[in-house]
Amino acid sequence: MTRLVYYGILANSIKLFRLSPVYLILTVIIFTVEILIAVYVHDGIVRPYVGDILVVILIYCFFRSFFEIGVIKLALSVLAFAFAIEALQYYDILKIFNLQHSKFWRIVIGTSFAWMDILMYVIGIVIVLLIESYNNNTSLRET
Repeated sequence: MTRLVYYGILANSIKLFRLSPVYLILTVIIFTVEILIAVYVHDGIVRPYVGDILVVILIYCFFRSFFEIGVIKLALSVLAFAFAIEALQYYDILKIFNLQHSKFWRIVIGTSFAWMDILMYVIGIVIVLLIESYNNNTSLRET
């Protein structure tokens, strides 16, 4: 078996540059919904909770658009990434780097840690796993 390393990623574990139109369309749709929520929804349920659920699904769909990665591997990677961002919020990373007044970074990183966000990320990934399991009609251990 040939092992090609491309930017530190083993090519035999991730097939690079595979385009999936279905996941790309889902990415665009979910991204659009996230923008609409951010701009027009100012409530106590949809914006904080549904937005957090959708963001991990969005990231998952984005990576599935371009890379053929196992469902479990990608889902757990996305969840770890979301947890890392939340940890940065906990340690007030924007203030540490004097970026607390930057609207861009406040949107990208967020401004406050919340355990409920962690729960919403987990719910989002569970939704991904349930949908992938249903769509593949197989055990997730096979992916």
